[in-house]
Amino acid sequence: MKKYCCILIILFSLHNAYGQKISGKVTDDKGTVLPFASIVVKGSGLGTSANAEGEYSLALGKGHYILICQHVGYKTYEKELTLEQDLVNVNFHLEPQQYNLNEVVIKAGGEDPAYEIIRQAIKKRATHEKELKRFQCDVYIKGQFRLRNYPKHFLGQKVDFEDGDTSKKKILMLSETFAKYSVDVPDKVKVEVVSTKVSGNSNAFGFSYPQIISFYQNILQIGDALNPRGFISPISDNALNFYKYKFEGSFFENGKQISRIKVIPKRTYEPLFSGYINIIENEWRLYSVQLQLLREQQMQFIDTLNIEQLYVPLKNTWVIKQQNIYPAIKMFGFDAFGSFIQVYDNFNLNPHFEKKYFDNVVMQFDTAANKKTKGYWDTIRPIPLQQDELTDYRKKDSLEQARKDPHYLDSLDRARNKPNIVGLLLTGQTFSKEKKHQYITVPSAYEIINYNTVEGTVINISPTISRSWQGDGRRSLILSPNVRYGFSNHHFNAHLTGTYNFGKKYLNSFTFSGGQRVFQFNNAQPITPRDNSIVTLLRERNYMKIYQAVFAKASYSKGLGDGLTATGAVEFQDRSPLENTTNGTWKNYDDREFTPNYPTELTNSNIPRHQALSATVDLKWQPGAKYIVYPNRKVNIGSKYPTFHLSYTQGIYGVLGSDVDYSRWRATITDDINMQLGGRLDYKVAFGGFLNANKVYIPDYLHFNGNQLLFASTYLNSFQLAPYYQYSTTSGFYSTVNVEYHLNGLLSNKIPFFKKLNWFFVTGTNAFFVNKDNYYFEMFFSVENILKVIRVDFIQSFQPHGIGTSGIRIALPFISGTVEK
Repeated sequence: MKKYCCILIILFSLHNAYGQKISGKVTDDKGTVLPFASIVVKGSGLGTSANAEGEYSLALGKGHYILICQHVGYKTYEKELTLEQDLVNVNFHLEPQQYNLNEVVIKAGGEDPAYEIIRQAIKKRATHEKELKRFQCDVYIKGQFRLRNYPKHFLGQKVDFEDGDTSKKKILMLSETFAKYSVDVPDKVKVEVVSTKVSGNSNAFGFSYPQIISFYQNILQIGDALNPRGFISPISDNALNFYKYKFEGSFFENGKQISRIKVIPKRTYEPLFSGYINIIENEWRLYSVQLQLLREQQMQFIDTLNIEQLYVPLKNTWVIKQQNIYPAIKMFGFDAFGSFIQVYDNFNLNPHFEKKYFDNVVMQFDTAANKKTKGYWDTIRPIPLQQDELTDYRKKDSLEQARKDPHYLDSLDRARNKPNIVGLLLTGQTFSKEKKHQYITVPSAYEIINYNTVEGTVINISPTISRSWQGDGRRSLILSPNVRYGFSNHHFNAHLTGTYNFGKKYLNSFTFSGGQRVFQFNNAQPITPRDNSIVTLLRERNYMKIYQAVFAKASYSKGLGDGLTATGAVEFQDRSPLENTTNGTWKNYDDREFTPNYPTELTNSNIPRHQALSATVDLKWQPGAKYIVYPNRKVNIGSKYPTFHLSYTQGIYGVLGSDVDYSRWRATITDDINMQLGGRLDYKVAFGGFLNANKVYIPDYLHFNGNQLLFASTYLNSFQLAPYYQYSTTSGFYSTVNVEYHLNGLLSNKIPFFKKLNWFFVTGTNAFFVNKDNYYFEMFFSVENILKVIRVDFIQSFQPHGIGTSGIRIALPFISGTVEK
């Protein structure tokens, strides 16, 4: 009985503390809704925001309060009230801000007063940037993405969101998050997600990482893909070189004079903002922000991005209260827009952090973060949901429950699994069995049928079968059976590859493969069968050199934490040579003929049948790796430091009849360096060699990944004009360098007419060195971001004895060749 009495007392106390609810609507003086207005309790960090329909609600205890309602571009309004009832309705009607220009006189040729205000703000920029040394606050994030229109078909497939709604206007994604946000300057950040939800997916985690876009920084990084160079703040140290300003007037709030400044880019096609900033006189700090980025400001992937910020006073400083981001994009017939609202509350400007509070975990989800009830969200949510958001939750949550019904899942499978002609011929098709989370992906006929001079026409069928276990984080099984038949040499090959992923804390995987298959002499498979078919039939070139092997391979990879992953692998191959059996081609060239099916640059005869057993140990480490901890897994999100990779392979002689005897090592360093306005530098440096090469066959050589085809091979892992086998080696030491400098709009934004295309330049070099007679060097100049996804490379190579070639390579999505790493 005492226990129940205690519970009743606690509940009664909580009701008295926060039992009163204030709600209302924010409009302008004409009754027009003002979306996402800020409502705060004067003298405290408490507050809320209105939704897109101007509605708000706020829970407070009994007492006397002054509510402050703010919206960018409108006068701040205060209302004083005493709370005694459980439910109080308080509406706000805000008047447009009136800007006083009476005292401003600009003489002919004189300077606009905005410039002096900006100079003062620039002087105080660094002070305000470092003003908050540390803080902790609550943050509510609501993100939504909507469609205005979309095509009926895309890449030959019918566009179907499987939500039973055929209308063109719909909510694609809706999520909410409530988290504790902790910061310790300069670089310590931690987000503890208390609750999160995604409409229609109770197992998902919504947008949960808050990003305060600080205009006190010189260069602003907004996301990862909008523009890697970043964007120049209107009050950066060198802002006067990039912006024009216009004084729009001033107004007074709480005894403080606030100046409204119009921000105008001096030049288009620079990473600059346009819009308005409000600056507090004498303090020279930001009061509010209304800025916009356009595609012409070198944004990638989206067309417009609007940013609104509102700051409020707290003790002796100002803190951000609300940040709204509105993206919009039109691409491939899809017309979409969104809003991402962040509301900050309950600031603690002098928090005490335990010694090891900031560690390598930057974001951690509570174990029940996505399991909160509707009642919980109705209580905690600072922004009331709009009617269509409520409808979206109800509809998609009901649909999620329906998807658990076996009969519904069967009907979904029947609809999805109907054979699609475009998919079967060109893109492939996936067949599902939703009840068991099983999927089978069948390659297209375009991928299945190929041609080479050894097998002639080849049928190579390799479906992928995958199975995942819902609620068990990473646990999944992927099987890929492969059957292959050559109509000219009449060889039948079959093998199976499988990968089992598991591990709640760190990712672990076990991979096995075995059977009989065709290998390229360079096991990294630098030439795709499709590309080889094209050049064989149309250009009378048989670059791909292959052999056949009965093989077995097993590898185990384990995440060890702190950015370290260890891998061990064992492989056995019983290798047999293959010879050309056909010289068929669609076009004959008098000056060409097919070469034998072995690397003629290395040998004048094919390899003998032999066996090879090898073991490999591999360590991969990225210092300072950061992690996101979900309830059922821990995910490495990388760090600002390079990645180091060390591997050692031993050819084991005499075991299982193995004929090979060698020791080979390799070390690599890779990184991408964001130089902000200067662009991005990507590089990969490798060293290695054979410690001994007592008995080595061509497949065990060190092969430099060349490319003699039109389509680019994997950047930073190949040499775009190099021959495939000419420089292969068993040397005791070699080194390679791959460097790419992505200017990301630098220079190209200065060229008339060209800058309107929003294409970017890339330059760099690829090189390797073995000795004075075995080296290769190429330089390239490239244009990327063509139609947002295409890249064209212009390359010049330099080789021993004064040999040099030039060529063009093209990178297309879904088409360009790849090289296994």
